[in-house]
Amino acid sequence: MKEDTSKNQLNEPMMAYVRQPNLFATVLGRAVGQFNLMGSHELLTMSRQGLPKHGLMALAKKISLTIQEFSNIMHISERTLQRYGDDAIIKTEYAEKAVELARLYTRGEEVFGSLEKFKTWMKTPLYVFNGETPVSLLDTSVGFDIIFKELGRIEHGIFA
Repeated sequence: MKEDTSKNQLNEPMMAYVRQPNLFATVLGRAVGQFNLMGSHELLTMSRQGLPKHGLMALAKKISLTIQEFSNIMHISERTLQRYGDDAIIKTEYAEKAVELARLYTRGEEVFGSLEKFKTWMKTPLYVFNGETPVSLLDTSVGFDIIFKELGRIEHGIFA
């Protein structure tokens, strides 16, 4: 006698496998499908080559940073940033910071379940950061580390 195995099959929604546009695609100016196939080494190479200004500005807009906040994080004056043409390639140190920013906001979106909730959290003064907003810590690599660690605590339900 043949057993009906169709009842034992798991039907998963296809949406779980379709990736939504991410912040890296915004920065790199690439199609999401191409980006998702990129490895860490390719991302490293692109960071070293620099990124187009229009990608950086698209990232700033997507994560709701003013040009002043963005230039403070990038350690570049607003005026210098404005002088670059839209297609100009921005130096490695700025490209690297932009990639780190995209990584942080992508991680925050994963932890909070939505980019909007994470952006709100980033601009809220928090006790754990001595009353400072998380976004104000992004001017140093230590600040990035502190926020990544806090996201890990939040994800695992460890609140300070």
